Amino acid sequence: MTYCVGMIVEKGLVLMSDTRTNSGVDNISVFRKMFHWQVPGERIITVMTAGNLATTQAVVSQLEERTKEPDQRDNVLLQSPTMFQVASEIGKLVRETISERQRANGERGKGRFTASIIVAGQIAGMEPRLFMVYPEGNFIEASADTPFFQIGETKYGRPIILRGYDRSMSMEDAVKLLTVSFDSTLKANLSVGLPLDLMVIERDKFEVTHQRRIAHDDPYFLAISTSWGDALRTAFHSLPDYSFFSDYDGE
Repeated sequence: MTYCVGMIVEKGLVLMSDTRTNSGVDNISVFRKMFHWQVPGERIITVMTAGNLATTQAVVSQLEERTKEPDQRDNVLLQSPTMFQVASEIGKLVRETISERQRANGERGKGRFTASIIVAGQIAGMEPRLFMVYPEGNFIEASADTPFFQIGETKYGRPIILRGYDRSMSMEDAVKLLTVSFDSTLKANLSVGLPLDLMVIERDKFEVTHQRRIAHDDPYFLAISTSWGDALRTAFHSLPDYSFFSDYDGE
């Protein structure tokens, strides 16, 4: 399983992903799910992946190979004039990769080939943009009503973001919010696990503003996890008590 979140705020983009993959409880590995490419002063593009590992790695490998080709016409990441076209081309690549693997596997073959991708970035002269690409190749874009996207194991961390998100929040607060969301997900689902990858992209910088890997012994993550647990217990005990012997009318 996977958990990845991309969030857009006024000051830019904040992205976080886990690194755990598993094919059963006795086959757990660490694989990076966040990748980025940049042209200094002109563009930065980041993708995060969820789904069948072989499929997502094939998509990322093809994107990487295209950045190294002498003929730049097929260079989706570095030549597309808009982020919309970047998302569109990545969607086509996802659809084609899944179709090829399904054909190669045969009608009676076993295996589920799927991939969901969050695409984030900015091209000079345009706004930072955030997209979610589905396995079918179609995609949607973040908006004021939907300012963040999740892929993978989304249900445990989503309520945290919904309650805490504010488009005007600082980048640091956005990181804190995502850290709490990931901590809640890790506590609820063992198939999502540390280390986590974090990336912050400030508006109009066209480079990574801040990037780090959050390991099991990371002091900040441990402090957030402990403090959030304590805060929840304090909030719970401050709620009105329930009684079996009287009606509570809210007064």
